[in-house]
Amino acid sequence: MSNHKSFTLIGAGIMSATLGVLIKELMPDAQINIYERLDKVGAESSDAWNNAGTGHSAFCELNYTPDREDGTVDISKALKISQNFEISKQLWAYLLEKDKLNTSSPFINDIDHMSFLWGDENIDFLKKRYDALIQYGMFKDMKFSESHEEIKEWIPLIMNGRDPKQKVAATRMDVGTDVNFGAITRGMIRYLNTCDGVKVRLGHQVEDLWMEKDGSWRTEITDLNTNTEKTITSDYVFVGAGGGSLLLLEKSDIPEERGYGGFPVSGQFLKCNNPEVILQHEAKVYGKAETGSPPMSVPHLDTRMLDGERSLLFGPYAGFSTKFLKNGSYFDLPLSIEVHNIWPMLSAGIHNIALTKYLIKQVVQSPEERFKALIKYYPEAKIEDWELITAGQRVQIIKKDDKAGGVLKFGTEIVSNKEKTMAVLLGASPGASTSVSIMLDVLQTFFPEEMNSTSWLKQLQIIIPSYGKSLIMDDELCLKTRERTTGILKLEA
Repeated sequence: MSNHKSFTLIGAGIMSATLGVLIKELMPDAQINIYERLDKVGAESSDAWNNAGTGHSAFCELNYTPDREDGTVDISKALKISQNFEISKQLWAYLLEKDKLNTSSPFINDIDHMSFLWGDENIDFLKKRYDALIQYGMFKDMKFSESHEEIKEWIPLIMNGRDPKQKVAATRMDVGTDVNFGAITRGMIRYLNTCDGVKVRLGHQVEDLWMEKDGSWRTEITDLNTNTEKTITSDYVFVGAGGGSLLLLEKSDIPEERGYGGFPVSGQFLKCNNPEVILQHEAKVYGKAETGSPPMSVPHLDTRMLDGERSLLFGPYAGFSTKFLKNGSYFDLPLSIEVHNIWPMLSAGIHNIALTKYLIKQVVQSPEERFKALIKYYPEAKIEDWELITAGQRVQIIKKDDKAGGVLKFGTEIVSNKEKTMAVLLGASPGASTSVSIMLDVLQTFFPEEMNSTSWLKQLQIIIPSYGKSLIMDDELCLKTRERTTGILKLEA
C-alpha cells in the first residue's frame, strides 16, 4: 500500500491528535489536515476544566462495576477500561521518550484513586467489588478498609466531623493518576505541526462533507478568520468533534448514520477557593450515583493538577442545554432531529423517565441543595469556600433498537461507512482516558490488512509494547508494563 494517503481530521481534540500521531508513526508520508472551529487546540471536551474528574482507569468509578441480578458484581467493563488506560500511558511514554510530547508542566501526576461508601448494602457491594477485582494483576494492589481510623489517615477531609457510628468503607489504589488531557492534546498537536505533510488549521468550520463517486471525500470548510469558503479532497475522514460529531455525521449522508440521535448533558462542579482546604485533600474519591442518574454523574471529591496548580472539585451536578458543545449553538439539538431518529429519540425518552426527572431536579437545585450533597462527602465544608463552575458539554448516544425503538447508550461508539473510509466518534466518558485504544480501532477500521502486517505490527509494538497481548489475563506483563511507564512518566512506583 502506498503511504501517500490523505486524511481530513475534524476537531483538534485528544482524539484527532492521537490519531494524527499514530498515522505519522505508521505512515510517515501521509498527508494530514486537521480542522478546528475554535481558535485554540483542545478547548472543548479535551480541556482540563471541561474534562473535570479525569484519570479514568476504573480504579474507583463504581458505575463501571454494576451489580448483576444474581448479586455478583460485573467487573468486565472495569477490566477493559483499565487495560485501555495502560495502553494510553504506553503511547504517552513512547512520545515522551522520543521527545515528541513536550508540555510546560507534567501532564500526568500521581494521585490516589479511592471509592467511599456508607451503609450496609453499599459496603457489601464495595467488598464484593474489591474481592472480584484483586483477582487480577491490574488491581492486585487495591486496599479495602472499614476502619474509621485507617480511612481518616487516607482522606482526613472526608472523615473529620463524621459520625463515628456511621458504617463506612473505602478502597484505595495508590497507582492512580490525574491527567491533563488538554496539555497532552496541545503537546501532540505541537509535535504534529513540526511533521512534514501535516497542517493544523484553527478557526475553520466544517460546513458539509460527502463522498464522491470515486470514493474520495470532499469537505466544505469556512475560514472564520477571513469568512472565505474552500473545498478539500482526501482519501479518509475522521470526525472527532465531541458533541459536534453527530451533526457532521448527519451531513455526511452515509446510510450508517440512520437511527442515531443525541441527548446533551452539561456538567457543573463546585470548585474550592480556600487554599488551606485544598491542601488537606490529595485523592480522587468517588461515591455511588443516585438511582436514575446517568453514569457520568457519579459524585466525587477530586484533587486535580491543572497546569502545575493544585485544585479541588466536587460534583458533578447535571445541567441541561440544547447545545452539543460548550461553544455550540442552542439550535444544535433541534437541528439534529430528523425523520430517521425521531422515533429512537422519543422511545429512549420514554424508557428513561427516571433520568428526565433527575435532570429536572438537578437543574432547579438551589445552592443550598447542591451544598447538601457536598456535606455528605466533606462534613465540615463551608459554603463560602466553594463556587459553581460549568464543565464541558457531553452528548450521550441515542441509537435505534429493534426491540425498544431507541436506547440511550453511555460510553463511546465509532460509526463508519461500508467503504471504511470514514469514521465518526460519538459519545462521552471514558473517551479521553481510552483515546489510544479507540484510535487503534479507527485504524483497524481503515486499514484491517495493514494492521496485521509484519511491518505495522513491529512498529505498533515499539510504540505500545503490550500491543496484541492481554494485560487483563497476563498479570506479569501488566505489572511489568505499568512499572516501565511509571518510570518514564516520572510517577511514583
